[in-house]
Amino acid sequence: MTEEIISRSRALGFDLVGVSSRLTPLHFDAFLRWLDAGMAGTMDYMRKSADRRRGLHFLMNDARSAIVVGLNYYTADLPSEIRHDPSRGVIASYAWGEDYHPLILTLLEKLSADIASLAPGSRFQSYVDTGPVLERDFAALAGLGFFGKNTCLIHPQQGSYFFLGVLITNVELISRTSPSDISCGSCTRCLEACPTGALVEPYLLDASRCISYLTIEHKGAIPRSLRPLIGNRVFGCDECQLACPWNQKFARPTSLPAFQSSFERRAPSLASLALLTEKEFRERFAGTALQRLKRRGLVRNVAVALGNWRVEEALPPLEMLLEDSEPLVRGHAAWALGQLGDRGRAALQWQRQKESQTEVLAEIEAALKMRQNGEAR
Repeated sequence: MTEEIISRSRALGFDLVGVSSRLTPLHFDAFLRWLDAGMAGTMDYMRKSADRRRGLHFLMNDARSAIVVGLNYYTADLPSEIRHDPSRGVIASYAWGEDYHPLILTLLEKLSADIASLAPGSRFQSYVDTGPVLERDFAALAGLGFFGKNTCLIHPQQGSYFFLGVLITNVELISRTSPSDISCGSCTRCLEACPTGALVEPYLLDASRCISYLTIEHKGAIPRSLRPLIGNRVFGCDECQLACPWNQKFARPTSLPAFQSSFERRAPSLASLALLTEKEFRERFAGTALQRLKRRGLVRNVAVALGNWRVEEALPPLEMLLEDSEPLVRGHAAWALGQLGDRGRAALQWQRQKESQTEVLAEIEAALKMRQNGEAR
């Protein structure tokens, strides 16, 4: 039955599939130490759900096995002239196409129906990146890859550009694999490539410094010291994966239409993103991973990127964002205007006279003080 399930998983379109009969994760104690070190940032849900991550039997009391699948989302790298164009807002490659959550869940539902036809009375519980499951641990147990120093799961023949899904079942299946003994060796390219130093050591990510966390998971103000390091990234970051030799050698483009997109979708102009209304944001990013960020989060990131651009063209959109209805956006626009030298001073002084939010006023004062001292960034 295990071989039949693997065959049917591949027939559904999954690029990777394996089975784990072990129900406890490999690194739960390390996960707790990571939480205690404060490296989860403001992702409080991880601590709240920590106990449920101890094992799959906490999620399904009669669990016997986990089927772990991987779906390749790689299409192609952005041309360097687009990725490094400061007038564009770069989006992480996993979000270029449709939102993967409903896509993989639908496929797992089909797989569940297939297995139910083979094993009447079987039960299932599906998870795709949103439940209390340490997916990478079970993916490694199922033979889908090894842990890279960038903390990504890396398949030795496909790289790391794939989504994971876990299907827990009460069907007892046979695990024919064990964690890989392949490793990154002496390579540290990912650590060297990380713009913010979030990879504090091999296999250890301080999420509170990670650009993906700062631009997606973190909902409040981005620490000022980290804003200049974000560059023109407005949703996530691919640097550690782009630097990885396993991806450079083995990543192959997916043929799934759901993950295809244009360059304008992958790296839209910052000015166009700054102009988005709530309605336009919902229409433009419906059905994508960006919709969960909401307009205020995306435009916050756009303001930071405009500040890092530091040219005259960034002034009009930033002046507009300085009067945005969202205090979070106004505060980051104030910081960004402070990066433009004397060109942004008049707008900051004008907004200071009518601003009522304490946190925005603090950003305005810090930006004006920075300009007065002749500092930047």
